[in-house]
Amino acid sequence: MTAHSYEKRVAIIGGGHNGLVCAFYLARSGHDVTVFERRHIVGGAAVTEEFHPGFRNSIASYSVSLLHPKVIADMQLARHGLKIVERYASNFLPLDDRSYLLGTSPQEIGKFSARDAEAIGPYTEELQRVADVVRELMLATPPNLGVGTWRETISELLRSAAVGRRLSSMTLEMKRDLLALFAQSGGEWLDRWFESDPIKALLGFDAVVGNYASPYTPGSAYVLLHHVVGEVNSKRGTWGHAMGGMGAITQAMAKACREAGVTLTTEAPVREVIVERGHAAGLLMGDGEIHRAKYVVSGLNPKLLFTKMIKPSGLPADFRLRMERYRCGSGTFRMNLALAALPRFTCLPEPGPHLNTGIIMAPSLAYMDRAYSTARAKGWSDEPIVEMLIPSVIDDSLAPAGRHVASLFCQHVAAELPDSRSWDDHRDEVAELMLQTVEKFAPGFRNSVLGVQALTPLDLERTFGLVGGDIMHGRLELDQMFSARPVLGHGNYRSPIHGLYMCGAGTHPGGGVSGIPGHNAAREILRDMRKSKWGGEGRRKFARTAEG
Repeated sequence: MTAHSYEKRVAIIGGGHNGLVCAFYLARSGHDVTVFERRHIVGGAAVTEEFHPGFRNSIASYSVSLLHPKVIADMQLARHGLKIVERYASNFLPLDDRSYLLGTSPQEIGKFSARDAEAIGPYTEELQRVADVVRELMLATPPNLGVGTWRETISELLRSAAVGRRLSSMTLEMKRDLLALFAQSGGEWLDRWFESDPIKALLGFDAVVGNYASPYTPGSAYVLLHHVVGEVNSKRGTWGHAMGGMGAITQAMAKACREAGVTLTTEAPVREVIVERGHAAGLLMGDGEIHRAKYVVSGLNPKLLFTKMIKPSGLPADFRLRMERYRCGSGTFRMNLALAALPRFTCLPEPGPHLNTGIIMAPSLAYMDRAYSTARAKGWSDEPIVEMLIPSVIDDSLAPAGRHVASLFCQHVAAELPDSRSWDDHRDEVAELMLQTVEKFAPGFRNSVLGVQALTPLDLERTFGLVGGDIMHGRLELDQMFSARPVLGHGNYRSPIHGLYMCGAGTHPGGGVSGIPGHNAAREILRDMRKSKWGGEGRRKFARTAEG
């Protein structure tokens, strides 16, 4: 291996969507990039697989909105086969035998409250104004003040000033709203706007998605905001389905990577990051093979990376301690179902557009609050929050003719059960509880289920490396966000080890299939590569030229 090739060699741990995005940008810039994926398929949690004979589904991640338009365009994902279609409406909320809320039109909301019907327009406009600012900040590398050389400090001050200028351009009212959304609970935010339980439940579900918390937990308003900053086909705040399932996104990314020259290696578990004299030097693979690289990039949950794959002696003591304390656990129990027929909801029994939405079975914020409280005490909710999607109503590639698949996203469940009980002993019991919850709203549903795949938090960790089953790679809380994601001093995609970078959802801006962490990390890595070239070989060439 020549010195030149080694200088350009990059090893990426994990073939999730952020790892693929990062790999693409680095390879496009001329670097020798290899992605090492532990499973038999790249894509991480965004994969489509057969879970019952003849039935395929998005196994873990199940819906798309946050995937950034710049990533889609740069990787030319449409040319590589990706097609995303919009949901009919935001969500469908069955309430009882006759009542339901389908979407957030004033006409629908007016069934429950004339005042709320008038409020939905201003509410949406206000939320989207703040979301526009957050969208811009998502593509920014957070300032990393207080570390590095004086030159690096000046650079971070300039970066901080750029962020400050964007925030200062907001009106005073928008600044107040932004502060409220970061500090308040989702319930408080919604109570300020609405009076009826159905609309607050429909909107408030976003405050607890992947968030092991009550909708009245401070900070959950930001989680609500996080789930409305996306877009589908240039329509802000909408959600959609990737035809072929979420794996269609990562398979299109894989094609773009291969075209750019990336080597994708599957069934290649990484045992350890090799650290020599404070620098990442490569990877020790599960089979004992060593892969040398100038740069190492991790798409893993940072807690998994720094507590399991790096020797304690290779990290500053305080950093490692904080990684051990890094909070994970999204309260998620994930199910995939093979169905003989579509569910028939008592309140809206005939097939219709309501089946092409997120179907929320949690009629009020108070119900969601009880679900969290019960889960904390027992390990799971007796009356859980269940969201169901039925992607086969618009995508017939997922199931045999006349059959369907459904995704159940269920909350709340604890990452670890009380009294040292194992999720392996309670998986079937809790899965049945989730099915019976749907049965209450759609009688006969249980008998239509032909096959079940149930994934507890433990299963999500074993299969996808989601520590504590956390779909976000770490709680979205104030001390684990922006410059403090995953920890203050390393919120700019760089680790304490030279040459080791982070590009996963445990970095800014957090969870969801967005590709933004991978995009931003690649930009910072390329920036460091340019500095290194100038500071090392480039500086020596300049000196020789000056002497000559």
